[in-house]
Amino acid sequence: MAVCVSGSHTIFTSRSNLKTFAVLSREKKMGVQYDLKQGQSRNFHEFPSGLSMEVIVQKGAENSKNVEYPPLVFVHGSYHAAWCWADHWLPFFSSFGYDCCAVSLLGQGESDAPADSVAGTLQTHARDVADFICRNIRSPPVLVGHSFGGLIIQYYISNVGSGKLKEDLFPKLKGAALVCSVPPSGNSGIVWRYVLSKPITAFKVTRSLAAKAFQTSLPLCKETFFSATMEDHVVKRYQDLMKESSRMPLFDLRKLNASLPVPSVANCPFEILVLGAKDDFIVDEEGLKETAKFYGVSPVCVEAVAHDMMLDVAWESGAEVILSWLNGLDK
Repeated sequence: MAVCVSGSHTIFTSRSNLKTFAVLSREKKMGVQYDLKQGQSRNFHEFPSGLSMEVIVQKGAENSKNVEYPPLVFVHGSYHAAWCWADHWLPFFSSFGYDCCAVSLLGQGESDAPADSVAGTLQTHARDVADFICRNIRSPPVLVGHSFGGLIIQYYISNVGSGKLKEDLFPKLKGAALVCSVPPSGNSGIVWRYVLSKPITAFKVTRSLAAKAFQTSLPLCKETFFSATMEDHVVKRYQDLMKESSRMPLFDLRKLNASLPVPSVANCPFEILVLGAKDDFIVDEEGLKETAKFYGVSPVCVEAVAHDMMLDVAWESGAEVILSWLNGLDK
């Protein structure tokens, strides 16, 4: 890989699936900073609107088999940003030869915020991901989405078509992995199931997420996102990053629910992995099954891991399932 430095721009060029990418010097938006790991760079993709989206990039290691792996594009959920993939999963997958890009949706992380009360809609977030892929990824990528990021990917999937216009707007994919994803009908069904069968859990989830109590209560943050064995100082670090990441709500949930379910897909032309966590405090087993049934696949549920599978103490468990699935895709 060649690195050329000119003023505030660092241009990366290589034989990889990523096009030339600029690293820009910008004023920091998050009061708590995430320090990148070795081999990672913080870049910014500029939209036609002039707004810029943060992208953390880690290129794949050279592989002796001379095989071209599909690039991986990671999409976070509410209260998170690109950093949530950078601690563990970007180094893990890049070590196996995969070029990795994790985006921060508008209004989150170090990305610019639109002139609105919320960051966007299901449609605008999916279109932003598509715009990034259009202009930065050379070959069909695999999308990996967590929680509400999984729902955004589901909307993207519903727009991938064989027509030229759709291909221009929503480029073809190699595959998609939905991790602890909000199901196609949204989270209202999950909430009502909790209200009827687990009222205490329903109260905690509502207080934690809707009232943002996870930002001030360390025990509630741990219960919501992580395993009980996660050390408190690690939870505190992530709690601080989550609080700083979401400068504005990702969606207007009322409008979002009115736009659901996402359109169904007939004869999806690529593989979809639906991956859940046994100890997920947010997405229940029925929600996992709903997503899997929607795409006609069998869900995979990982034991002893919580909702934030990519950050939890047993983060390798989910990563290894995805790696095995990736190895099964046609290269």
